[in-house]
Amino acid sequence: MNYHFITIEGNIGAGKTTLAHMLSKHYNARLILEEFADNPFLPKFYENPKQYAFPLELFFMAERYKQQKDLLQQKDLFQTVSISDYLFTKCLLFAKVNLPEDEFRLYQRLFEIVHQQMVQPDLLIYLHAPVSKLKENIRKRNRSYEQNIPEDYLFIIQETYTHYIRQHNIKTLFIDASNADFLGNEKHLKAVIDALEHDYTEGQHYLNLP
Repeated sequence: MNYHFITIEGNIGAGKTTLAHMLSKHYNARLILEEFADNPFLPKFYENPKQYAFPLELFFMAERYKQQKDLLQQKDLFQTVSISDYLFTKCLLFAKVNLPEDEFRLYQRLFEIVHQQMVQPDLLIYLHAPVSKLKENIRKRNRSYEQNIPEDYLFIIQETYTHYIRQHNIKTLFIDASNADFLGNEKHLKAVIDALEHDYTEGQHYLNLP
């Protein structure tokens, strides 16, 4: 496996963190996980999006920047692979959905300054699941503030991700996660591990799980 920095992305409830944990264990990789629980604006945002969207997104950008910069600058002789359950550009994608135009323009200016300093992943794994599957996963993990996320919001996030990936021609392993069960089905994890043995060119490469 020739990738040193892999990022896993997908909609809310797609299974990013589960897959990141399992791949990091398999490759003895450094694990970089989104620390969303520390964002004090997240529960408030789901109750009142208009009021709390801007501080929510600023907090996320600052935390993601600090976390990735700190971890990826540390050299570890025993861990040559890093796996993250978020792409730094996620900041901009969610801000585009959540912020009004004038606030988004300001946010975008800040993002572009910070983004230049970030290490880009060698490969993006994108987990694509239908909204019905996302809602099922969200129910199962039972975070109280997520239970009333509207389906329309999940659809918009999905569209924003897929548009960004296609527009920017990022080196992406695009996985159909409609029936993914990385914890319960060994074949699903093995299919991803086998796929990571390939050296991909720029653009999207599709994987259907067995």
